[in-house]
Amino acid sequence: MKTPVKLAAAIIIGVSALAFTASEASAAIACNRWGECWRVSRTWSFPASAGIVIHPDSWRWGPGGRRMRWRSARGGRGFWRNGIWVRF
Repeated sequence: MKTPVKLAAAIIIGVSALAFTASEASAAIACNRWGECWRVSRTWSFPASAGIVIHPDSWRWGPGGRRMRWRSARGGRGFWRNGIWVRF
């Protein structure tokens, strides 16, 4: 291959790799009606019966925050219900 073709191929590969790594990380906070909140990187379609509300990552507890509890997120699809991780 000639040098210009190699250079063009290298640029295309480099730009493609940069596009994958430069994507903005999305995060949100999920809370249920029992006052349990956890961070989610993907907003699943939670069952309506779960009572999950998705907030933006910048969301903060208001005056009633004393009743809220942070939970660590578990892998996969699921949600917290009364202290138990429920997969769906």
